[in-house]
Amino acid sequence: MPRFNTYNTILSAIFNDYRIKGILLEQQDLNKRLILALVLSFFVFAGYAYLFPQQNETQAVDQTAQSQQTSNTPAPTTPTASNNNAAPVAAAAKEASNAPVATSNEKVLATITSNVYKMNIDQFGRISEYELLEEKYKDAEGKNLHIIGAQEVRPLEIRFSDVALNDEAFKTPYTIAGDTNIDVGSSAQTIILTQKLSSVTVTKKIIMQPNGAYDIDISTSSPAPYFITPGHRPMADTSMYMLVRGALVKGADDVVLTVEDGDAKGDEVVKNAKFTSAFDRYAASMFYNFEKGLNVSILKQTDDNPLIFVEGSQNLHLGAYIGPKQYDILHAINPELTDTIEFGFFTFLSRPFFKVLLWINDHVGNWGWAIILFTLLVKLLLFPLSYKGMMSMQKLKDLAPKMKDIKEKYKGDPAKMNAHMMEMYKKNGANPMGGCLPMVLQIPVFFALYRVLLNADELQGAVWIPGWIENLAIADPYYILPVLMGASMWFQQKITPNNFTDPLQEKIFQFFPLIMALMFIIMPFPSGLVLYWVVNNLFTIGQQYVINNAYKKYKAAAVAEHHKEKDS
Repeated sequence: MPRFNTYNTILSAIFNDYRIKGILLEQQDLNKRLILALVLSFFVFAGYAYLFPQQNETQAVDQTAQSQQTSNTPAPTTPTASNNNAAPVAAAAKEASNAPVATSNEKVLATITSNVYKMNIDQFGRISEYELLEEKYKDAEGKNLHIIGAQEVRPLEIRFSDVALNDEAFKTPYTIAGDTNIDVGSSAQTIILTQKLSSVTVTKKIIMQPNGAYDIDISTSSPAPYFITPGHRPMADTSMYMLVRGALVKGADDVVLTVEDGDAKGDEVVKNAKFTSAFDRYAASMFYNFEKGLNVSILKQTDDNPLIFVEGSQNLHLGAYIGPKQYDILHAINPELTDTIEFGFFTFLSRPFFKVLLWINDHVGNWGWAIILFTLLVKLLLFPLSYKGMMSMQKLKDLAPKMKDIKEKYKGDPAKMNAHMMEMYKKNGANPMGGCLPMVLQIPVFFALYRVLLNADELQGAVWIPGWIENLAIADPYYILPVLMGASMWFQQKITPNNFTDPLQEKIFQFFPLIMALMFIIMPFPSGLVLYWVVNNLFTIGQQYVINNAYKKYKAAAVAEHHKEKDS
C-alpha cells in the first residue's frame, strides 16, 4: 500500500533527523518525545491525506482517456499475456482484456427501478447506469449520485478468450424478452437477455432484488471460454482523503486479498474464492458464490488500477450486488459479505469498532450519540492505564526541579546523570514511561476510528442535532466542533501536568490547540470524527480532575506519613 509506505518513510526521516540532532537521546524525556511523535505523526498523516490524494483525483478525472486505452483498444494479433508463469486463468483473461468495446450510440435495453436505485442495461448486456435515489446521496444541487463511470468497464461485461469471437461479441447487440421498463420496488423481477453470435448463443438471466442484490445465470449454447467482470470500481466519491479504493477477494481459506488502486500487478489470481468486490469509499459492485466458489483474476489497467474478472463456464451461476456498502443490506444477503466493508490498514481494529458502534446506534437510534457513548466506553476501558500514567506524570511534575538540577550538575557525564535520575525515580515511586502507554494506545484507536467514520456509509446523511450537524460524514458547516476541539485541548493542557524543560518545546505545545483547530477548519474532516475528538477531550478533562484530586490526597497522605515517621 504505497500511501502508508510513503507515510512511514516520511515519519522515519523525521525521527532519524531528530535522533541526529540529539533530541531523542535521554530516557527521562520519553513523555515529551512521545507527545512530539504524536504531533508529528498527526501532521504528516493529515497533511499527506489532504495533499497527496489530489493526484489520484486528477487521475480519476483523466480516466476517460486512460480507461478507453484499456476498454477500446483493438485486440492485437498476438496474445498480450507475456508472463508464462501466470496461472492459465490469468493468462486467458489478459488475452481477452484488450477487447474492443463500443461506447458510442449505445442503446438502453432495459431500465430497472426500485425505491432506492435506478439501473440501465445497455445493448451489450452490461449495467451501464446505476443511480442512487435516496435523499442522503444527493449532491449540493439536489442531483442523484451516479456510481458507474461513463467510460469505465461496466458490470456484467463478458470477454471471450477467443479474440475473434470477442470482437464479434462487441459488435453484436443483445435482445431482451418481455418488458423493458421493470419495477422491482416491491418484489424481485426477472430479465432475460440473449446474444446470438456466429458460433455460440449467450443467455443472461438476471433476477433483480429491490435492495440491489441480484442473481445472474449465464449459459452458452456451446463451450466458449469467457470471463465476466463486476466492472471498474464504483466512482461514488471524489473527496481528498486517504481512502481505500480498488478490488477485494476473499478466498476459500477466508484470507482477504485487497488490491488498492495503483497497486495492481496484473497476475493476482484466487481460485475458489467466496466473493470478490470492486469498491469505492461508500459503494461496491461484487460477485459471490459460497458453494462452488469463483476463479478470480485481477488485471492491471493502464493506471495500475485493478480490474476483476471471474472465469465463466457453459452454465455459470453468480450471486451479485451493486450499491452502497451498507452493513444491514450486506448482512441480510449473507453475513460474510460484510467483510467487503474495507477500512484499510486498521481494518483489524476498525471492524470491531464499527460493529460496536452499530450495536450502540441500534439501541440509541442516533449516530452522534453512538459516537459519544463509544468514546465513553473507550475511556472507561483505558481508565486503569490512564490513571497510572497520569499519576506518574503528576510525580514527574513535582520532580521536574530536581531533574533540572541533576541535568545541570552532571551534564558532562550522561552515565552519572542517568544513574542519579533512575535513583530519584525509584526513591519517589515515579516511572518516566508511565505516561506513555495511554498515549500509545490512543494512536491505533484514533486512526482505526478515523477509518470507520471516514468509510462507513451509515454516517452519510446521519443527523446528530437537527439544524446543526445534519450529516456526520461531512464537515461541521458552522465550524463549532473544530473550535470546541481547540478550546478543549487548550483547557486540557492547562490542567495536565508536564515536565518540559525545553522552552521551545513548551511554546510549540502551547500553540498546538490553535494549530489543530485551524487545521480542522481548513481541512474538511467528517464532523463525526471531530465530535469523537471533542468528546474524548472533555472526558479526558473530567478524568484529569479526578486524578488531580486523587493525587492531592495521595500527596497529603505521603506528607502526613513523613511527619509521623519524623516525629517518631
